[in-house]
Amino acid sequence: MFTFPSKRATSVALAATAGAAALSFALVTGTSATAAPPQSVSGSPEGAFSRIADFYGSYVDAVYDGDGSTADRLRSFYLSPPLRQELARWEEANHANGVLRAQNVPLQWKVTSTGSGTGKTNATVTLTWGGGDTTQVHVQADLKTKKITSITG
Repeated sequence: MFTFPSKRATSVALAATAGAAALSFALVTGTSATAAPPQSVSGSPEGAFSRIADFYGSYVDAVYDGDGSTADRLRSFYLSPPLRQELARWEEANHANGVLRAQNVPLQWKVTSTGSGTGKTNATVTLTWGGGDTTQVHVQADLKTKKITSITG
């Protein structure tokens, strides 16, 4: 006498069939059977730390693209006037870009918060260069004005 398979056996068979179908699809289309999660970037115009990250992302893009006028406008918007003057002196003495502390343009950047206190927020910007070498720049921004007030490193 014929008996129906158990629910568990049916579930296992269906799962195996679905898995085989997904693997077949992946092989035919050349895609992975497991997808990586999508990347995301977020920030807020209200946070000084977000402003540091926004500045470095935009500034590196502008310098990489050779767009000096955009880089200058970004400096005017994000950097305090005293810091812009300090960077001009540093660049004259060191013949390098004071924001990046280098003559070249990094291929990647990462901004990491190092805390806030006494009205300031602090971050470390890690710049990755061709060949994988990295350097770090320490950045401070005013919590009230959200302007970057210090770049050292």
